[in-house]
Amino acid sequence: MSDELFEILDKARRYFMQQEDLFGNVAYEGKKPGRQSPRPLAPPTAEPWASSGSLEELNRQICECQKCPLGSTRTNFVFGVGSPQSRVMFVGEAPGADEDAQGEPFVGRAGQLLNKILDAVGLKREEVYICNILKCRPPNNRDPEPTEMETCSPYLLKQIELIRPKFIICLGRISAQWLLQTTESLTALRGKFHDFQGAKLMVTYHPAALLRNPNWKRPAWEDMKMFRKMYDEELAQ
Repeated sequence: MSDELFEILDKARRYFMQQEDLFGNVAYEGKKPGRQSPRPLAPPTAEPWASSGSLEELNRQICECQKCPLGSTRTNFVFGVGSPQSRVMFVGEAPGADEDAQGEPFVGRAGQLLNKILDAVGLKREEVYICNILKCRPPNNRDPEPTEMETCSPYLLKQIELIRPKFIICLGRISAQWLLQTTESLTALRGKFHDFQGAKLMVTYHPAALLRNPNWKRPAWEDMKMFRKMYDEELAQ
Protein backbone atom coordinates (compact mmCIF):
# COMPACT_ATOMS: atom_id res chain seq x y z
CA MET A 1 0.00 0.00 0.00
CA SER A 2 1.37 3.39 -0.97
CA ASP A 3 1.96 6.02 1.69
CA GLU A 4 -0.58 8.30 -0.02
CA LEU A 5 -3.33 5.67 0.02
CA PHE A 6 -2.53 4.76 3.63
CA GLU A 7 -2.88 8.42 4.64
CA ILE A 8 -6.23 8.71 2.85
CA LEU A 9 -7.57 5.58 4.55
CA ASP A 10 -6.28 6.74 7.95
CA LYS A 11 -8.00 10.11 7.54
CA ALA A 12 -11.22 8.34 6.58
CA ARG A 13 -10.97 6.05 9.60
CA ARG A 14 -10.45 8.99 11.96
CA TYR A 15 -13.35 10.87 10.37
CA PHE A 16 -15.79 8.01 10.88
CA MET A 17 -14.58 7.53 14.46
CA GLN A 18 -15.31 11.21 15.10
CA GLN A 19 -18.78 10.82 13.60
CA GLU A 20 -19.44 7.80 15.78
CA ASP A 21 -18.31 9.69 18.90
CA LEU A 22 -20.70 12.52 18.08
CA PHE A 23 -23.67 10.77 16.51
CA GLY A 24 -23.33 7.03 16.94
CA ASN A 25 -24.76 5.11 14.01
CA VAL A 26 -27.89 7.26 13.69
CA ALA A 27 -26.70 8.74 10.41
CA TYR A 28 -25.95 5.34 8.95
CA GLU A 29 -29.17 3.67 10.06
CA GLY A 30 -31.35 6.51 8.90
CA LYS A 31 -32.94 7.10 12.29
CA LYS A 32 -34.38 10.46 13.11
CA PRO A 33 -32.74 11.95 16.20
CA GLY A 34 -35.02 12.76 19.10
CA ARG A 35 -36.61 11.31 22.22
CA GLN A 36 -36.97 7.59 22.19
CA SER A 37 -40.37 6.27 22.92
CA PRO A 38 -41.47 5.49 25.96
CA ARG A 39 -39.67 2.78 27.65
CA PRO A 40 -38.52 4.38 30.90
CA LEU A 41 -35.38 3.12 32.57
CA ALA A 42 -36.23 0.22 34.82
CA PRO A 43 -36.32 1.19 38.50
CA PRO A 44 -34.70 -1.00 41.14
CA THR A 45 -36.50 -4.33 41.34
CA ALA A 46 -37.78 -6.43 44.18
CA GLU A 47 -34.59 -8.51 44.19
CA PRO A 48 -32.64 -8.60 47.49
CA TRP A 49 -29.96 -6.15 46.30
CA ALA A 50 -32.61 -3.48 45.73
CA SER A 51 -32.96 -2.98 49.48
CA SER A 52 -29.26 -2.29 49.98
CA GLY A 53 -28.67 0.60 52.33
CA SER A 54 -25.13 1.44 51.22
CA LEU A 55 -22.88 1.21 48.20
CA GLU A 56 -20.74 -1.40 49.95
CA GLU A 57 -23.75 -3.62 50.57
CA LEU A 58 -24.97 -3.15 47.01
CA ASN A 59 -21.56 -4.10 45.61
CA ARG A 60 -21.44 -7.23 47.75
CA GLN A 61 -24.84 -8.33 46.52
CA ILE A 62 -24.32 -7.76 42.80
CA CYS A 63 -20.59 -8.33 42.20
CA GLU A 64 -21.15 -11.93 41.13
CA CYS A 65 -23.86 -10.97 38.63
CA GLN A 66 -24.34 -13.36 35.70
CA LYS A 67 -27.51 -11.87 34.23
CA CYS A 68 -25.98 -11.27 30.82
CA PRO A 69 -23.19 -13.00 28.85
CA LEU A 70 -20.66 -10.35 29.89
CA GLY A 71 -20.55 -11.95 33.31
CA SER A 72 -18.75 -14.96 31.88
CA THR A 73 -16.15 -12.96 29.93
CA ARG A 74 -15.13 -10.34 32.48
CA THR A 75 -12.02 -10.46 34.62
CA ASN A 76 -13.41 -8.16 37.30
CA PHE A 77 -16.79 -6.63 38.09
CA VAL A 78 -16.28 -2.84 37.93
CA PHE A 79 -18.70 -1.32 40.43
CA GLY A 80 -17.55 2.28 40.89
CA VAL A 81 -15.29 4.41 43.07
CA GLY A 82 -15.38 7.64 44.99
CA SER A 83 -17.25 9.33 47.78
CA PRO A 84 -20.69 7.95 48.70
CA GLN A 85 -21.59 11.47 49.83
CA SER A 86 -20.45 13.17 46.65
CA ARG A 87 -22.55 15.88 45.04
CA VAL A 88 -21.09 14.94 41.65
CA MET A 89 -21.36 11.66 39.78
CA PHE A 90 -19.56 10.87 36.52
CA VAL A 91 -21.12 8.17 34.37
CA GLY A 92 -19.35 6.53 31.44
CA GLU A 93 -20.48 3.69 29.23
CA ALA A 94 -18.50 0.55 30.15
CA PRO A 95 -15.15 -0.65 31.52
CA GLY A 96 -12.21 -1.06 29.14
CA ALA A 97 -9.29 -3.46 29.31
CA ASP A 98 -7.43 -1.62 32.12
CA GLU A 99 -10.62 -1.26 34.13
CA ASP A 100 -11.49 -4.92 33.67
CA ALA A 101 -8.00 -5.89 34.85
CA GLN A 102 -8.04 -3.66 37.93
CA GLY A 103 -11.73 -3.67 38.84
CA GLU A 104 -11.90 0.13 38.94
CA PRO A 105 -13.43 2.56 36.43
CA PHE A 106 -11.35 5.04 34.45
CA VAL A 107 -7.85 3.90 35.33
CA GLY A 108 -6.32 3.76 31.84
CA ARG A 109 -5.24 6.66 29.64
CA ALA A 110 -8.78 8.02 29.54
CA GLY A 111 -8.93 7.83 33.33
CA GLN A 112 -5.66 9.73 33.67
CA LEU A 113 -7.12 12.46 31.47
CA LEU A 114 -10.29 12.50 33.57
CA ASN A 115 -8.15 13.02 36.67
CA LYS A 116 -6.52 16.03 34.99
CA ILE A 117 -9.94 17.42 34.07
CA LEU A 118 -11.05 17.08 37.68
CA ASP A 119 -7.90 18.84 38.88
CA ALA A 120 -8.54 21.66 36.42
CA VAL A 121 -11.94 22.40 38.00
CA GLY A 122 -10.64 22.05 41.55
CA LEU A 123 -11.93 18.57 42.35
CA LYS A 124 -10.20 15.37 43.35
CA ARG A 125 -11.08 11.88 42.23
CA GLU A 126 -11.84 10.93 45.84
CA GLU A 127 -14.39 13.74 46.13
CA VAL A 128 -16.61 12.64 43.26
CA TYR A 129 -18.19 9.31 42.32
CA ILE A 130 -17.21 7.59 39.07
CA CYS A 131 -18.94 4.63 37.47
CA ASN A 132 -20.29 3.26 34.20
CA ILE A 133 -23.63 2.04 32.92
CA LEU A 134 -22.20 -1.45 32.44
CA LYS A 135 -20.23 -3.07 35.23
CA CYS A 136 -18.50 -5.58 32.94
CA ARG A 137 -16.29 -5.02 29.92
CA PRO A 138 -17.78 -5.74 26.48
CA PRO A 139 -15.42 -7.90 24.39
CA ASN A 140 -12.91 -5.90 22.37
CA ASN A 141 -14.26 -2.68 23.92
CA ARG A 142 -17.25 -2.68 21.58
CA ASP A 143 -20.20 -0.39 22.34
CA PRO A 144 -22.64 -1.69 24.93
CA GLU A 145 -25.70 -3.38 23.48
CA PRO A 146 -29.18 -2.12 24.48
CA THR A 147 -30.06 -5.42 26.15
CA GLU A 148 -26.89 -5.21 28.25
CA MET A 149 -27.70 -1.66 29.33
CA GLU A 150 -31.27 -2.63 30.15
CA THR A 151 -29.96 -5.44 32.34
CA CYS A 152 -27.38 -3.30 34.13
CA SER A 153 -29.31 -0.02 34.43
CA PRO A 154 -31.14 -0.97 37.63
CA TYR A 155 -27.76 -1.23 39.37
CA LEU A 156 -26.80 2.25 38.20
CA LEU A 157 -30.18 3.66 39.25
CA LYS A 158 -29.68 2.14 42.71
CA GLN A 159 -26.24 3.77 42.91
CA ILE A 160 -27.83 7.11 42.03
CA GLU A 161 -30.54 6.54 44.64
CA LEU A 162 -27.95 5.85 47.35
CA ILE A 163 -25.62 8.73 46.44
CA ARG A 164 -28.31 11.28 45.59
CA PRO A 165 -25.93 13.48 43.57
CA LYS A 166 -26.77 17.07 42.75
CA PHE A 167 -24.92 16.74 39.45
CA ILE A 168 -24.53 13.88 37.00
CA ILE A 169 -21.96 14.29 34.23
CA CYS A 170 -22.39 11.90 31.34
CA LEU A 171 -19.10 11.13 29.69
CA GLY A 172 -19.84 10.56 26.03
CA ARG A 173 -22.76 9.97 23.74
CA ILE A 174 -23.74 6.49 24.87
CA SER A 175 -24.29 7.19 28.57
CA ALA A 176 -26.05 10.48 27.75
CA GLN A 177 -28.42 8.97 25.22
CA TRP A 178 -29.21 6.04 27.48
CA LEU A 179 -29.92 7.99 30.66
CA LEU A 180 -31.93 10.65 28.83
CA GLN A 181 -33.60 8.03 26.60
CA THR A 182 -32.94 10.01 23.45
CA THR A 183 -31.21 9.59 20.12
CA GLU A 184 -30.20 13.24 19.95
CA SER A 185 -26.55 13.80 19.05
CA LEU A 186 -23.83 14.62 21.52
CA THR A 187 -23.61 18.06 19.96
CA ALA A 188 -27.32 18.68 20.57
CA LEU A 189 -27.15 17.44 24.18
CA ARG A 190 -24.13 19.51 25.21
CA GLY A 191 -24.18 23.09 26.46
CA LYS A 192 -27.13 22.84 28.85
CA PHE A 193 -28.34 21.06 31.95
CA HIS A 194 -30.96 18.35 31.75
CA ASP A 195 -33.09 17.11 34.65
CA PHE A 196 -32.59 13.54 35.75
CA GLN A 197 -34.55 12.47 38.80
CA GLY A 198 -33.93 15.84 40.44
CA ALA A 199 -30.23 16.02 39.58
CA LYS A 200 -28.72 18.41 37.05
CA LEU A 201 -27.34 16.26 34.25
CA MET A 202 -24.65 17.62 31.94
CA VAL A 203 -23.25 15.95 28.83
CA THR A 204 -19.65 16.24 27.67
CA TYR A 205 -17.11 14.29 25.65
CA HIS A 206 -15.74 10.98 26.85
CA PRO A 207 -12.03 11.32 27.76
CA ALA A 208 -11.20 8.56 25.27
CA ALA A 209 -12.74 10.67 22.52
CA LEU A 210 -10.60 13.63 23.61
CA LEU A 211 -7.49 11.45 23.27
CA ARG A 212 -8.50 10.63 19.71
CA ASN A 213 -9.57 14.17 18.88
CA PRO A 214 -7.52 16.77 20.81
CA ASN A 215 -9.40 19.60 19.08
CA TRP A 216 -12.40 18.70 21.24
CA LYS A 217 -10.54 19.53 24.44
CA ARG A 218 -11.47 23.23 24.17
CA PRO A 219 -15.25 22.63 24.00
CA ALA A 220 -14.90 19.99 26.74
CA TRP A 221 -13.22 22.63 28.91
CA GLU A 222 -16.14 24.99 28.21
CA ASP A 223 -18.50 22.25 29.42
CA MET A 224 -16.55 21.82 32.63
CA LYS A 225 -16.45 25.57 33.28
CA MET A 226 -20.23 25.64 32.88
CA PHE A 227 -20.50 22.80 35.38
CA ARG A 228 -18.13 24.47 37.87
CA LYS A 229 -20.13 27.71 37.74
CA MET A 230 -23.38 25.89 38.50
CA TYR A 231 -21.63 23.78 41.14
CA ASP A 232 -20.35 26.89 42.93
CA GLU A 233 -23.85 28.38 42.84
CA GLU A 234 -25.19 25.19 44.39
CA LEU A 235 -22.58 25.30 47.16
CA ALA A 236 -23.47 28.90 47.93
CA GLN A 237 -27.11 28.09 48.63
